[in-house]
Amino acid sequence: MVAAIGDILGAAVGVAISPVPIIAVILMLFTSKATANSLSFLAGWLVGLSAAGLIVLSLGLEASNGEDANGGGVAKIAIGALFVVLGAKQWSNRPRGDEEPQLPGWMASIDEFNAVKAFGLAFVLSAVNPKNLGLTIAAVASIGSHGLETGEEIGVLAVFVVIASLTVAVPVLLNLILGSRAERTLTEMKNWLEANNNTVMAVLFVVLGAKVLGDGIAAIA
Repeated sequence: MVAAIGDILGAAVGVAISPVPIIAVILMLFTSKATANSLSFLAGWLVGLSAAGLIVLSLGLEASNGEDANGGGVAKIAIGALFVVLGAKQWSNRPRGDEEPQLPGWMASIDEFNAVKAFGLAFVLSAVNPKNLGLTIAAVASIGSHGLETGEEIGVLAVFVVIASLTVAVPVLLNLILGSRAERTLTEMKNWLEANNNTVMAVLFVVLGAKVLGDGIAAIA
């Protein structure tokens, strides 16, 4: 089980380093419904990742004895190649000079969000977002290759979800603990992520793509 946790750490950190959801939850913390919406967003993120992981895990349980790694290897190769392509696209779209970074249009309406919308947005960003879904599939493929019991697999998946949620949870907890004293830190964090979103995602996609691609090739070799 410890080896399985080691294998999913990279994917979990990859999910955690997602500028858009971090920016979104920080923006929520500056609205009139900061506490309710941010907590709902965090809940949606946790539920979305857990649901995606459990669905993928249930689909692959029959191969979890580690005897058939080809399916997981092929999936990792496909995901790794996709990540490299997405990384190149993010790099080509990065802001140049004084150009303003382009962020999703829905961010402009976050002030109007309620708890239900915050939950739904986080669920989509965690469970349906191509990067996160791809990393979840890659993580579950790694879990399934260790021949663990079902309960152990779910335990490793839980570790994956917790680690992948830390960067969304930290701003929420800072707001709950420090209140207005966290405003400066959160603002600086948001501004940096907005300015460097494309660059961060480009590097992340390429690094993770190379790692997942290499794991896939090793699995079927």
